[in-house]
Amino acid sequence: MKNIVAGREPVTATEFIELALGIDLELFTGPATESAMERAARLDVAHEVLADLRESDPETAAYAASLLRTLPLRTQTSGWRPRRTVRRPAKAAGAGSAVAA
Repeated sequence: MKNIVAGREPVTATEFIELALGIDLELFTGPATESAMERAARLDVAHEVLADLRESDPETAAYAASLLRTLPLRTQTSGWRPRRTVRRPAKAAGAGSAVAA
């Protein structure tokens, strides 16, 4: 059976949710890369939409609010670098191990 919402056939689960609920997921989760100013503007709009949703559709509003708490994958544009791991050489066979005779 095909899933058809509002006369459209969604290809991905994300499209299905967007069509079924009528909300843009990226508005609440954010894109992978955005500046601080873009993020602030997106969150302002998201909070306004969320306030309207709470009045008209509390269930969808609860889902949208949970999306606001998720973090998108970030690229390394903020100067943050992951901690490098140091590989230590493996011990030679028999070194440091005692065998009872």
